[in-house]
Amino acid sequence: MIKILFICHGNICRSTMAEYVMKDLVNKAGLADSFYIDSAATSREEIGNPVHRGTRRKLTEEGIPCGNHRARQIEKGDYEKFDYLIGMEEWNLRNMLRILGTDPKEKVCRLLDFSDTPRDIADPWYTGDFDTTYEDVKEGCEALLEECLLRL
Repeated sequence: MIKILFICHGNICRSTMAEYVMKDLVNKAGLADSFYIDSAATSREEIGNPVHRGTRRKLTEEGIPCGNHRARQIEKGDYEKFDYLIGMEEWNLRNMLRILGTDPKEKVCRLLDFSDTPRDIADPWYTGDFDTTYEDVKEGCEALLEECLLRL
């Protein structure tokens, strides 16, 4: 089983979008039993809050089921629980490593590091652009799935 944890600042926009996009991709590929997918935050600001309405709206628009995830903060123990700890931007990676300590198994990376054009994914909390965030998340999740298929 491949275990993936998506991480952003608050765990209500980008990381939850990535969680549900990836779950949808593996479901459609008939691989749901081979994956465990979750998401978390680096901050405590949104702990317990639901998926942001902009993320929920965009996922609904794309026909992707969105569950009742509640924001939680990443914990040091998540490092051993997950195969991939995937941030959305460099700032997330710095904060992840502050919480996790080190990354000896090289599990920490950005989602779009799996794509042909590695880059940060902008936070729609600030930009208001959930469409572009969705396109970036989808690109990253599709590339990550390709990577994961090599491990199955």
